[in-house]
Amino acid sequence: MTSAEPSASATGTAPPGPKLQLRAWQRRALTKYLTQKPKDFLAVATPGAGKTTFGLRIARELLDDRTVDKITVVAPTEHLKHQWAEAAARVGIALDSRFTNAAGQTSSDFHGVVVTYAQVAAHPARHRVRTENYRTLVILDEIHHGGDAKSWGEAIREAFDDAERRLLLTGTPFRSDDSPIPFVTYEPEAGGHQRSKADHTYGYADALKDGVVRPVVFLAYSGEASWRDSAGEEYTARLGEPLSAEHTTRAWRTALDAHGDWIPAVLTAAHTRLGQLRATGTPDAGGLVIATDQTAARDYAELLTAITGKPPTLVLSDDPKSSSRIGQFAASTDEWMVAVRMVSEGVDVPRLAVGVYATSSSTPLFFAQAIGRFVRSRRPGETASVFLPSVPVLLDLAAQMEVERDHVLGKPHRESDGLDDQLLIDANKQQDEPGEDEPTFQSLHADAELDQVIFDGTSFGTATFAGSDEESDYLGLPGLLDADQVRALLRKRQEDQVTARTTAAETPSPTEQPTPGRAPGTTGDNLHALRKELNTLVAMHHHRTGKPHGMVHNELRTRLGGPPTAMASADQLKERIAALREWR
Repeated sequence: MTSAEPSASATGTAPPGPKLQLRAWQRRALTKYLTQKPKDFLAVATPGAGKTTFGLRIARELLDDRTVDKITVVAPTEHLKHQWAEAAARVGIALDSRFTNAAGQTSSDFHGVVVTYAQVAAHPARHRVRTENYRTLVILDEIHHGGDAKSWGEAIREAFDDAERRLLLTGTPFRSDDSPIPFVTYEPEAGGHQRSKADHTYGYADALKDGVVRPVVFLAYSGEASWRDSAGEEYTARLGEPLSAEHTTRAWRTALDAHGDWIPAVLTAAHTRLGQLRATGTPDAGGLVIATDQTAARDYAELLTAITGKPPTLVLSDDPKSSSRIGQFAASTDEWMVAVRMVSEGVDVPRLAVGVYATSSSTPLFFAQAIGRFVRSRRPGETASVFLPSVPVLLDLAAQMEVERDHVLGKPHRESDGLDDQLLIDANKQQDEPGEDEPTFQSLHADAELDQVIFDGTSFGTATFAGSDEESDYLGLPGLLDADQVRALLRKRQEDQVTARTTAAETPSPTEQPTPGRAPGTTGDNLHALRKELNTLVAMHHHRTGKPHGMVHNELRTRLGGPPTAMASADQLKERIAALREWR
C-alpha cells in the first residue's frame, strides 16, 4: 500500500456528497461502526431491510473523512453489479460496473469498481494490486459466497487482505458446509463447534415489527399426484402427506408439471390474488413465478398468457438481456414476470407482492432469498402473498420465517439438516437447463386444493378445492392490512369456513350427498366432481390404449379447444367427458 495519501484529483476521491437517510437499524449499526472503526464489520440484515443503503452510507462517510480513497464492491451476479452502481450514483459515488480483469484499470472519474466473486477468483492478484495501491473500502455483498468454493475463499482473501476496511453484508442464513468464510469471526461453542459472530444483526421479526418489511401470507396447495416410474408401475400420493423422500420428490415434481392441472390452478389463484391487491390499494403490484429451469419457465409463461391474456416478462439466465428485462419490469406496471432461480438473490423489484414458488429447491438459504424478493415495504399496510406446494420442508421453512441462523463449523450430521446450498451455487452460474437427476419417471396428473394458509408461524383454514368459494375468501383478503389485521381476518375466515361446513354437514341436500368437508352444490363442488369424472375416464382410456394421461388431455384440448382442466368451465369439462365416452 502506498505510504503517501493520494490527492483527490489523482484518486477520484468523491467530494462530500448527499447522505442517505437511514432507518433506525441502519443508524444503530452506523453509530456502532463509526465508534468502533473496525477493519472488518459483518452486518446481517433480513432481505428488504436496506443492506445496500447501509453499505453506501458507510462508503460515503469513509470517503468524506478521507479514511479511504477507493471503493470496491464484490457482488454475486452481473445483474447486482449494475444495481450497486446505479444505487451508488444516486449518492454521488461513481462505481464502474463494467470493469474487466483484462483491462485491469478504470477511468480516474470513478471512485471505484463493482466486480463479481467469479471475477476476483479469476485473477486475485490483479485485484490485490488495486487494493494495495489505494486505501480501499471493500464491500463484500452476500459474503456467504466467499465460501462457495475453496478457490473463491482463497481468492478474496488474497485480493483484499490488505484492504483498509472491509464491510461484510448478508441477508440470508449462512452456509451448510465447513468452509470458513473469509474475514468472518468465529467463536467457539459447546461441542467443539464454531459459530459465526455478526457485529450487527437485524432479523425479519424485528423488521416486521418496525414496518420495514411486509407481512408474508403463504398459501400452501396440496392435491393428489399420479406418476409412472421407469418400470411402468403407477403411483398416486397426496402432496403434503407423510411420504418417503422419493415419493415426496416425485409428487412435488408432478405438481409442478406445466402439462398437468396443479400448476395452472395455482397460477390462476395467484393471478386472482394479484388482481385483488391491485384493486385494493396497490395498483402497481407485480407477481413473480420462480421456475426450476428454462423449459418450465417457458411453459409457465405460456400458461400465464392463457390465464391473463398478456404475455409475462420472461427472464432466463443465459439471455444477455436478462438484467435489462428485470429493470424494465421493475419500472413498469406489468403484472407478471417468470424467471429461473437466478432472480432469487438481490434482485430489487419493490413492487413484487405475489409469488409462486414453482421450483423444487428446498434449502433454507434459497427459500429465504426467494421470499426476500417479496418483503420490501414501500408504504404501511402492504402485504405479500406467496403460493407454494404443500411439502413438509417448505411448510416448515414458511413457519420459521423469523428464525435467525448463523454459520456453524463442525456441525455433525449436516447432510440431514437441509442446509445444502449447492442449488444456489448452480443457480448463479450461466446454466439453468435441467440435467440428469433422479431415475426417469413420467408425470400423469395432479389436481390442486388450498391446503392451508400460513402466517406468522400459524396455520389457518382447512383444505378446500381450487376454484371453490372458500378459496376465494382467502384470495380476496384486502390489499392493505397490517400484521394484526391479517391475523384477525385469517382467523375470521377460518371460523366462517368451519361454521359453514358444520351447517352443511347437519343439513345435507335431499338430492345429492355433499362431498365430505365441503358445502354441497357450490361451484367448486361441481367443478371438482366434473374434474374427478374426467380424470377417471382419462385413466380408463389410458389403460385401454396405453396413451399417457397427459397425451389424452392434450388430445381433448386439441380437438375441443379450451384451457387446461384446472382452468376449464363446467361446460367445457362436460364436453370433454362426453367426447371421452364416445372414444373407443
